[in-house]
Amino acid sequence: MHTAVATPYDQLGGEAAIRALVQRFYALMDSLPEAYAVRQLHPESLDGSATSLFEFLSGWFGGPALYMAKKGHPRLRMRHAPYAVSQAMRDEWMLCMTQALTEQVSDIAFRALLIQTFDQMATHLLNTSHSCAG
Repeated sequence: MHTAVATPYDQLGGEAAIRALVQRFYALMDSLPEAYAVRQLHPESLDGSATSLFEFLSGWFGGPALYMAKKGHPRLRMRHAPYAVSQAMRDEWMLCMTQALTEQVSDIAFRALLIQTFDQMATHLLNTSHSCAG
């Protein structure tokens, strides 16, 4: 008998939990002095950014592919290319996401997996390296 495996979307708690994670993430970015530089990359209102991140995470976590339905493939590196994503920016972004996940995800192993996955994605978006891309 086949047993369905819960997606990260389900494990997190579905739409409401993803929205709460995104809201907390941007609240931290807006309030933590340590996230000042990455906050400056965003428009004054974070509403559009929050909507995009929620829609992306919905599909990325295995829920409805809202982002793909509206904008097509995420192409994260291409969409972030206009912004100088430095190691410091990446670290500030990760600070906010790690804190939001720590507050919301009580399963320590699952939380660690999510943080590791976000860490890899954030590192992939670095685009200020002076070395040649291969």
